[in-house]
Amino acid sequence: MDDKPSNTQQSTDQATDPGHGSPGHRHAEEGADDGHSHTGLLGANTEMVFALVCGLLLAAGAAIGKWVAGAPAWLPLACYVAAYFFGGFFTLREAIGNLRKKRFEIDTLMLVAAAGAAALGSWGEGALLLFLFSLGHALEHYAMGRAKRAIEALAELAPTTAVVRRDGEPIEIPVEQLIPGDVVLVRPNERLPADGFVVLGTTSINQAPVTGESIPVDKRPVLDVALARTRPDTGVDAASRVFAGTINGAGAIEIEVTRRSGDSALARVVRLVSEAETRQSATQRFTDKFERIFVPLVLLLAVVLLFAWVVVDEPFRDSFYRSMAVLVAASPCALAIATPSAVLSGIARAARSGVLIKGGAPLEELGALQAMAFDKTGTLTEGRPRITDVVPVEGVDTQELLSVAVAVEALSDHPLAAAIVRDGHERLGPNTQLPAATDLRSLTGQGVVATVAGEAVWIGKAEMFGSGDTGPLGQAATAAVAQLREAGRTTMAVRRGGRDLGVIGLMDTPRAGAREALQQLRELGITRMVMISGDHTTVAQAVAKDVGLDEAWGNLMPEDKVSAIRKLRAQAPVAMVGDGVNDAPAMANASVGIAMGAAGSDVALETADVALMADDLRHLPFAVGLSRHTRGVIRQNVFVSLGIVAFLVPATIMGLGIGAAVAVHEGSTLLVVINALRLLAYHDPLRQQA
Repeated sequence: MDDKPSNTQQSTDQATDPGHGSPGHRHAEEGADDGHSHTGLLGANTEMVFALVCGLLLAAGAAIGKWVAGAPAWLPLACYVAAYFFGGFFTLREAIGNLRKKRFEIDTLMLVAAAGAAALGSWGEGALLLFLFSLGHALEHYAMGRAKRAIEALAELAPTTAVVRRDGEPIEIPVEQLIPGDVVLVRPNERLPADGFVVLGTTSINQAPVTGESIPVDKRPVLDVALARTRPDTGVDAASRVFAGTINGAGAIEIEVTRRSGDSALARVVRLVSEAETRQSATQRFTDKFERIFVPLVLLLAVVLLFAWVVVDEPFRDSFYRSMAVLVAASPCALAIATPSAVLSGIARAARSGVLIKGGAPLEELGALQAMAFDKTGTLTEGRPRITDVVPVEGVDTQELLSVAVAVEALSDHPLAAAIVRDGHERLGPNTQLPAATDLRSLTGQGVVATVAGEAVWIGKAEMFGSGDTGPLGQAATAAVAQLREAGRTTMAVRRGGRDLGVIGLMDTPRAGAREALQQLRELGITRMVMISGDHTTVAQAVAKDVGLDEAWGNLMPEDKVSAIRKLRAQAPVAMVGDGVNDAPAMANASVGIAMGAAGSDVALETADVALMADDLRHLPFAVGLSRHTRGVIRQNVFVSLGIVAFLVPATIMGLGIGAAVAVHEGSTLLVVINALRLLAYHDPLRQQA
């Protein structure tokens, strides 16, 4: 990974500052170099204060002119001029920045209209225009700030200091000074300051801030500290892995730090969510293109209406006023903010529940899905195979078969070997004396061979036997292999010397809640769900039956998975759901790539379009439901914004005044923002069930 800032908050300040540009003015979001800020001497609320002062001056000028007899004529005008200053201050700054970049945007249209009103001597109407425009923007920035603060709040979850054991003594230091290898002491009910693994103590930890899991997760010390240090991503079990910003339960624990504060799962989520705002959806790209064409057309229409007095018998003043009113009415403020506001709110809501969506494009595409493809191992299953069957041949007892298999596989680090050792010990009991095994050799893709009491022991696939110097399996073992494979088991045949001992059947365990999650996806409108796996077809079909899938494609190499995804995508938008490591090519070729358990995997976080931080498939229906709801909100916002423009433009041509046009115009802008903010309260079914 690239080097990250050591201070989580510092790395996200600019991206999440509610005052750093308006989503309605996309150029203000493109970077800090645009030079436009809505803050000032009075802090983040400066623009709001200026708008209110403008309103007070406008009201004072109107009141003096109408009700104060004998007041000098210049006094109301002075109030209006001062109102122009406060109401147009931020708008002028932004317009100048746009003009320097040769861009004509909404703020420019408003300033031209206000200047036109002043030229006609309608200082009051011009001040009203700037007041409503600046007030609308200030309220818009405040409302949008709520969505951004939902992201910013994530960054504030991690504590600023940590108690670390140095030279045997506990000392308190800033989290930025923590380095991998430090041992941190975490008291009951405290937030964890860093990512790492438990080395001492047991507890339950509320991981909702990072993974979205609704109930606390039990934690215990890591079994192999050396392995955890050398391979912190893959060598640490979920029951020992912990994350910065999560909340400790009733037990005091000590954790060893594996990442600096700027590289923690929480810091990366905040950074990636903030960056997600720049990835535009199809709707947002459409509105951008529409505005680039629409704004010049509005300017051209205003120029044409400026000369209406040549054709229509009316004073130049009336034509000029109508032209300025059209500029106001046609400004597509609401359209500009319709999609970004909904996207930002949707992404922020997803992040709160442990779902990372990297931008508007994946958010909309996730909501448009009709098909999903699932990897088997680690996605629909636990990725932890278990012994399901032990079939000794005639003349061999189960005790001998398991003892020999466990003794040999204890020397191997293969996942199937680990399953045989773990479950074999349970079946044999704690007092069983195992034979001594030595000289393990791995036969890549086939199995292993070792020595037990001077005899060679082979354990592996049936295909390993009968090749090279190894004789074929006997009839009894061959029949056992066929029967177990027919039931979808992975088989490991065991031979000692020249004698077959039997066959062990293993099967990956389906994830808890997988069937429930798939059923919810069907209810949301996902019409086709397919398992694509590198395992034997019968194994894939057996697991698919257990979790409730109708289609399972087995014997697929990574390139075959890519071809399968392309085939599905040619028929309908499809998502690929996997672990983000082995399935990265297939994810890249899907409409949306979705990674499971991304909180503990750098690769999953970086490669996926959507990352489920928890290793829980039940978060997927929530993500799809939220995305579908967001698409609906975006459509509503676009319809309202275009409808208002379609109404106001002919209305102003027919004589609607600037004041009324501004009121409707700014009202529609606030309406689409408030509609988008409803997404922050989107219901999470998983939490409700918990």
